[in-house]
Amino acid sequence: MSYFSFELDPALAADPVFELHRSGKMEISLTVPLASRDHLSLAYTPGVARVCEAIADDPSLYADYTWTANTVAVVTDGSAVLGLGNIGPRAAMPVMEGKSILFKQFGGVDSIPICLDTQDVEGIITAVKAMAPSFGGINLEDISAPRCFEIERRLDAELDIPVFHDDQHGTAVVTLAALRNAAKLLGRDFGDLRVVLSGAGAAGVAIARMLITAGVDGANVIICDSRGIIHADRGDLTPIKAELAATTNFSGRTGGIAEALIGADVLIGVSGGHIEERAVAGMAPGGIIFAMANPTPEVAPDVAHRYAAIVATGRSDFPNQINNVLAFPGIFRGALDVRASTITERMKVAAAEAIAEVVSDDLRADAIVPSPLDPRVAPAVAAAVAAAAEVDGVARRSAPVAPPQRSAPLPG
Repeated sequence: MSYFSFELDPALAADPVFELHRSGKMEISLTVPLASRDHLSLAYTPGVARVCEAIADDPSLYADYTWTANTVAVVTDGSAVLGLGNIGPRAAMPVMEGKSILFKQFGGVDSIPICLDTQDVEGIITAVKAMAPSFGGINLEDISAPRCFEIERRLDAELDIPVFHDDQHGTAVVTLAALRNAAKLLGRDFGDLRVVLSGAGAAGVAIARMLITAGVDGANVIICDSRGIIHADRGDLTPIKAELAATTNFSGRTGGIAEALIGADVLIGVSGGHIEERAVAGMAPGGIIFAMANPTPEVAPDVAHRYAAIVATGRSDFPNQINNVLAFPGIFRGALDVRASTITERMKVAAAEAIAEVVSDDLRADAIVPSPLDPRVAPAVAAAVAAAAEVDGVARRSAPVAPPQRSAPLPG
């Protein structure tokens, strides 16, 4: 329901996208009745004081008697929004609202979109730490690299709730799931795949790290940024890229994307750039291409199919959409269910394996990952993540038998 009335530009009013977004895409609703004096006395004063006093005496009660145990902050500074770039916090709000409704729809997780009017690393860290008591987890979103690495690292170290940069890890989790299934379908040894990554931003760095963690030999991984192949002898590397150079490309290959792709089994594009067909033609036959830039893939699907047996994109209008919504709702659901203090590498890999397993009995070249609308995904991911959290010792309780049920307000 909208509580606002205003005149809209007629051209915008005729656009169904603007009509859907009018007054936003979400609202806060009650989970308790509030229709009588008794209701008021229980939900607010004087009853609420007893709960406050109990939490003050025993802070561990906080998550049981507030909404925080099921609520995530979706935080951005608007510096790297979708494919739109640095459009600022206000223009980023529709995307953060979108993220929040995906959390609710697919994971049953409440979330609040928060767009910070600062792009200063220390300012963001300070703001998030200050608001952290209101939430059970922090989902960082659309913050540009390399600042995003420091922001996530610091917040994860300094807070006792999960901190997750979805542009990094959500993308990496779904990519790992897709690549595992693609390799399985083609009868390839996952650990021996020769992988080229086009893009060394937030997603590219996280994907490289996760693939190596999951068993791909780092010696066979080559990463390209806008200046070409990342290798140990380059003098212009940031600390993050220098770390990648030390753990990948052991042959010391140099040059650009065309040189990187010679003999490659896998191309993963997260760069937003265009890769020429002549470069793709240098890949080993019968390989795998994930061209995930939106809205325009690095390699057009029709071109990719000329050289690869399996092709995926980030778009919903082509088969094999590598979409973060397969990962983050279930990851946070599982982490919140066991009140995890952090999200470990084991939890991320477990999420990827759960996503892959959903379609493992019906693998096809055009169905290596589930549909983003598949209702089996989030519960499977949540269960796997919760179990991995317990193994890693970051769970503060056992997972509930069933997700917590929210009661609806009583009528009248």
